[in-house]
Amino acid sequence: MNRDASSSLGPGGQAVRLSFWFVVAIALLAACAWAFSNVRRIPADGSAVVTRFGAFVRKQDAGLLIAWPRPFETVVMVPGSAHVLSLPIRSLQRDPRASGADPSASSMKSDGQGGAMQPFDEESSLNGEQAEALLPDALAGSGYMLTGDNGVVQLNATLYYRVVDPFAYVLQKDRLDSALQRIVCAAAVQVAAKRDLDSILVARPEQRVSEQRMALERDQLRMDIAREIERHLTALERVHAGLGVDVVRVDLQASFPAAAVGAFTAVLTSLQQAERNVAEARTFGEQRRQDGQQRADRILADAQANAAERVAQAHSSTALIEQLEGAAQSDPGLVARLYRDRMRQILSKVHVTTVDPHDTSNLILPGNTR
Repeated sequence: MNRDASSSLGPGGQAVRLSFWFVVAIALLAACAWAFSNVRRIPADGSAVVTRFGAFVRKQDAGLLIAWPRPFETVVMVPGSAHVLSLPIRSLQRDPRASGADPSASSMKSDGQGGAMQPFDEESSLNGEQAEALLPDALAGSGYMLTGDNGVVQLNATLYYRVVDPFAYVLQKDRLDSALQRIVCAAAVQVAAKRDLDSILVARPEQRVSEQRMALERDQLRMDIAREIERHLTALERVHAGLGVDVVRVDLQASFPAAAVGAFTAVLTSLQQAERNVAEARTFGEQRRQDGQQRADRILADAQANAAERVAQAHSSTALIEQLEGAAQSDPGLVARLYRDRMRQILSKVHVTTVDPHDTSNLILPGNTR
């Protein structure tokens, strides 16, 4: 009977009937797909937040998630707490429109030996300065950061963070990047304002600082900025506007503005020249000191030798008198006897010729007559 009914429909009726059942099958497949649209697998490094008509219902970690289909419930995939996300901080970088006025590309060239960039085109440098003078102050100063000693430095930063509050993260997801950009920029400005230029750049070739100490100072700078970012995030949480993220670390790269490289190189050259002059002066002074010390030692040695010799001669000259002084106490006539003995020896060597003044005879004395 069914065969007769189907044959009685004719070709058109049969085509309509097949089309109807085909549409029913497609509708059933679509209904099944819609019913199981929020049944999904959550990866091991992720989690999911389920909202029901916009209200948060639950959070589920890795595993199988079963939820009502849209629009009853909405599933938002969130990175897990073990998943680290990175964000380049572009708000700290130089604006491209201002970079075109910098003399970095037009007035700097390499010395050909892997050395620093050296200025070679004064006219291009002047054109760059004129172009920079025409820029607005906010645009011309973009990417520059003022230090505590009135220095200027550029910072390239990358923030690494993880999600710790999925609900807050979902609420702020659309504005998260811009908020983190502002927070990192504010933290970097505050930390740079408390430090001098040397402590930010850390590596100074004219200062003899160990690699370990420079690494510690670089880590301290990153830790200070990360701590300042955490302070801003905590302040947002206190007013119930938290971003739901936690800072893992901050990578920094400090550099000089391109226009200040030449001046900084000149300062380093003058400092190195001054240190060289000081070293040469110290060497010359030490040499003169050593020469003077040698002369003083020589004069002192000669004086001590002469003094010892004079003392020995004095002792030898007075030795007999000291002996007589000791012997005279026991024999009082010894001095008189010695005096007569010495006088006899002296007078025995003297020849005396006596002449009578009243004698009229002639006396011839030897000598020259003129």
